[in-house]
Amino acid sequence: MTTAQAPPHWEADVVLVDGGTMHVRPIGPADADRLVAFHEGLSPQTVYLRFFSAKPRLSTDQVEHFTHVDHHDRVALVAELGDRLIGVARYDRLAGTDSAEVAFVVTDEHQGRGIGTVLLEHLASAARECGITRFVAQTMPGNRHMLDVFRTAGFEESARFDHDTVDVELLIEPTDRSRAVIEQREHRSESASVARLLTPRSVAVIGASRTQGTVGHQVLRNLLAGGFAGPVYPVNPGAEHVASVKAYPTVGDIGDPVDLAVIAVPAPAVPEVVRQCAAKGVGGLVVLTAGFGEVGETAAQAELRDLARRNGMRLVGPNCIGVVNTGVGLDATFAPHAPTPGRVAMQSQSGALGIALLERSARMGLGVSTFVSVGNKADVSGNDLLQYWEDDAGTDVVLLYLESFGNPRKFARIARRVSRRKPIVAVKSGRSAAGVRAASSHTAAMASPDLAVDALFRQAGVIRVDTLDELFDMALVLSSQPLPAGNRVAIVGNAGGPGILAADACAAAGLELPELSSATQAALRAVIDPNGSVANPVDLVASATPDVYDAALRALLADDLIDAVIVIAVPTFAAAAAGVAEVVERAAADQAKAVLGCFLAAPDMTPLHGKSPGTGVPSFSSPEPAALALARAARYAAWRRQAPGAVPDLDGFDIDRARSVVEAYLARSPDGGWLGSIEVVEVLGAVSVAAVKSVEVQSAESALLAATDLGFPVALKASGPDLVHKSDVGGVQLGLASADEVADAYRTMVTRIGDRMTGAVLQQMAAPGVETIVGVVQDPLFGPLVMFGMGGIATELLGDRSFRILPLTDIDAAELIRSLRSSPLLFGYRGSPPVAVGELEQLLQRVARLAGAVPELAELDINPVIVSPHGIAAVDARMKLVPATTGPAPDLRRLG
Repeated sequence: MTTAQAPPHWEADVVLVDGGTMHVRPIGPADADRLVAFHEGLSPQTVYLRFFSAKPRLSTDQVEHFTHVDHHDRVALVAELGDRLIGVARYDRLAGTDSAEVAFVVTDEHQGRGIGTVLLEHLASAARECGITRFVAQTMPGNRHMLDVFRTAGFEESARFDHDTVDVELLIEPTDRSRAVIEQREHRSESASVARLLTPRSVAVIGASRTQGTVGHQVLRNLLAGGFAGPVYPVNPGAEHVASVKAYPTVGDIGDPVDLAVIAVPAPAVPEVVRQCAAKGVGGLVVLTAGFGEVGETAAQAELRDLARRNGMRLVGPNCIGVVNTGVGLDATFAPHAPTPGRVAMQSQSGALGIALLERSARMGLGVSTFVSVGNKADVSGNDLLQYWEDDAGTDVVLLYLESFGNPRKFARIARRVSRRKPIVAVKSGRSAAGVRAASSHTAAMASPDLAVDALFRQAGVIRVDTLDELFDMALVLSSQPLPAGNRVAIVGNAGGPGILAADACAAAGLELPELSSATQAALRAVIDPNGSVANPVDLVASATPDVYDAALRALLADDLIDAVIVIAVPTFAAAAAGVAEVVERAAADQAKAVLGCFLAAPDMTPLHGKSPGTGVPSFSSPEPAALALARAARYAAWRRQAPGAVPDLDGFDIDRARSVVEAYLARSPDGGWLGSIEVVEVLGAVSVAAVKSVEVQSAESALLAATDLGFPVALKASGPDLVHKSDVGGVQLGLASADEVADAYRTMVTRIGDRMTGAVLQQMAAPGVETIVGVVQDPLFGPLVMFGMGGIATELLGDRSFRILPLTDIDAAELIRSLRSSPLLFGYRGSPPVAVGELEQLLQRVARLAGAVPELAELDINPVIVSPHGIAAVDARMKLVPATTGPAPDLRRLG
C-alpha cells in the first residue's frame, strides 16, 4: 500500500500546560511497532473508553489501517516524547462531505497535561487545509477527558445524549473565541516552561571543574554564594568533590531529582549530556557552551534544540552566560558581579552585555528580579520570557537587549498585552542594517528593517531607547516613580542656566512647561529669595537651603497643572547635594506624581539615592537625559491610558471576489508579477477602495473614443510591465480637455517611451486635494507592513511616511495618519479646510485587511490617494503578486 506524503509543517514541537514539551507529527508506516507498544501500555479503562470494548492488542490489519493514511481524507497525528508515542489523534472523512469523525487517546501517565487539546488543535488545522469544516465524535458519558477537551477547545460545540453515548459536533473554523482560548493556553504553557528554568528546586552543574577561573567552577561558586534555596550537584567524572561539595560522575548518578541542568562541557560532548539529562528526567537546560550557531555550526545547534524539545525540556542558550532569579537565590551564571535583588527583569542576547547589565544594575542600586542571557536563542527567546514576566509578581519593569527577532509577529502580540500591565524597555541593535531590501517600488524601498521594528514597538507600547545608558535611565524612572498623568512638567532649581537647559530639553522631548497657577506662584513667593523667579522654570537662586527646596517642591506637587517635577541642584554653601536629595526623596515619597533629580557637579550621588533598590528618586548628572526619560515615560503612560483599539468590521469587503482575481492571475503567471491596471481596480473595488474610473486603451483612436465616454477633463497614463515611475519618462498627462489633446498625448507618449509602453490607462480627473500614498510591502519576518505618507511625484524626495504592522486597529490607523510631519495638511493648515480623514482611516483598514487575507500580495502602491474635504480617490495603483507559500496557521500553538 502506498502512502501519500504529509505536508512538512504538520510537524511541530509544542509546550504543554505543565511547561514540558513534546513533538507532534503525522503518523507513518514505520510507527507500527511503537503504536502496538503504545496501545499495550494503555490501561483497560482507557482502551474501553476509546474503543467501546476491551481490545488488549491491536490486530495486524488494525495496525496496518491505523499507520497507513492518505493525509487528506484520513489523517493521524502522534504525540512523541523521546522515542515513545504518548498520544494519537485521527480523523476519517465522512464520504462525500466536509465532515470527519475524530478520535484521540493519551497514555494514562500523561493525561492531564493538555496533550489531547494540542492534538485536537493541530488535527483541526490539518483538516481545514483539506477542506473539512466539521468534526463529529461519538464517545461514552464516562469519558470525561475527551468530553472536556471538546468542551474547552474554543470551537463552536454541540453535544447530545443518544442512549449510552454522547454525540459531539465541533465547527473547526477559527473564531475570535477559539483564537483567544489558544492564546491563553499558549501563555500558561510557555510561562510554566520558563518557570521550570527560573524557579528550580535543584540544580546540577555539568562540567563543574575544580580549576578556578573556569566557567563550570565559577557557576558553581555563584550558585553557592547566592544562597540558592535547594541542593546544588556538581557533575564531574574526574572529581569526588568540587568546592567542598560532593560531585557525581554523570547526572544520572545523582540519587535525587534534578530540575535544572547547567551545562558547561565542550561542544562535542553536549548532545550526549543532553541525552543523559533526558534519561534522568531533568526539567530544563541552560547550555553555556559556545561553538554552535555563532561559529556557523547551525546544524549542530538545531540538533541540540530538537534533542532537548523532543525529550520534554526547554533550553536556554547555547553560548550564554546563564540565568538569575534573586527570589530563590539562583545565580546560575559565570558573571563576576553578584546581582542585587529587586523588581527589574532583564534579557540580554549578548553575553558580554549581559555581564555589563548585571554590573551596572548593582552599581546603580537597581535591583534585579530575574535575568536571562538567551545567547544564540536556539529555543527560549524573549517571547517566552515575556509570557513568564507578565504574571511574575516579583517583576515590575522589563528590560530587553535584542539583536534579532525570531518571531516578531508573536512578539508584537504578546508585548502589546504585557505593556498594558508592565513597561517593556528595549534596545534593538542593528539600526544601520546593511542597506535596504531590493525592491521594485518606492513603497518597498522605503520599508527598511528598522522602520518595521519602530512600527512594532510603537504599536505594542514598547519603549524603544538607543543606548544602554538610556535603558538604565528608563529603568530608574519606571522602577521608582509613578507614571506621569500627562506631559506637563515643572522645573525647580538653584541655578538659572541649568534650568534653561532643562526647559530646552523638555521642549525638544515633547514635554510642556505650563505657567504655574496663581496660588502656586504665591506660595513660592512666600518661601524663596526675593531675587528668585516663580516662572516655570522656578529659580530658587544659589542661597536656597534644603528647607526652601522642600517648600517649593511641595507647592509644585500640589499644583493641578503639573504632572511631574524635575529638581535641579548644584552644590552650594547653602545646600549640599546630599541634603537636597534627602528633602526631595521625602517630599516625593507619598506622591502620585513623578519626581526626577538632576544633581550637577555632585559625582558622589548614586543614580538611585533611595535606601533600597526600587525606592528613592532617580538622579541624573545633567538635564537632558532626565528630560528624555521623563518624556518617554509620559508617552508610554499616554499609550497605556488610551483604549487598546479594535480591528473594525468592514462593510462591502468581498474577499472572495478579490481572491478570484488574484488566483486567476497566478494561474496564468505562476511565478507572479505585476497585475494589469484594470485587474488592480477590480481587486480594490472588491474591498470598496474608491478608485478613479479607468479605461484601458491601446491606441490614440481608442483613447479619444474612451475619453469622450468618460467626459472631459481626463488623465492619460502609459502602462507597461517595466513602467514603475511613469512621470519620470513622460508617461503621465493630466487635464486633457478634448479628444484631440488625448490623441496627441497618446502619440507623444509612444514616441518618448517606445516598446516599453504596451498601452495606456485613461482616467477621470479627480477633485483637487492633498496627495497621499498608501502602500503595503511584505517583510519575511514581520509580515505585511502598511505604509502611509505624503504622495505624488515628491514622495521619495520628502520621505515623510510611516509604517505599521498587522493587525491594524482603528487606533493604529488614526495614529499612522497623525504620525507624519506634514499631517497638519490633512487637518486644515493656514485656513485650508480639513479633509476626509475618517475615510482615509477606513482606506488604511481596508488595505491592511486585504494584505492579511491575501498572502500573495507582495507589494501595493496606491499613489496618489487624493484626499479632499469631500472624500478620497485612489488615482493610481500598482499591485505585485507572488505565489503563496504553504505553512502552519499563524494561530497554531507551536515552537519556532
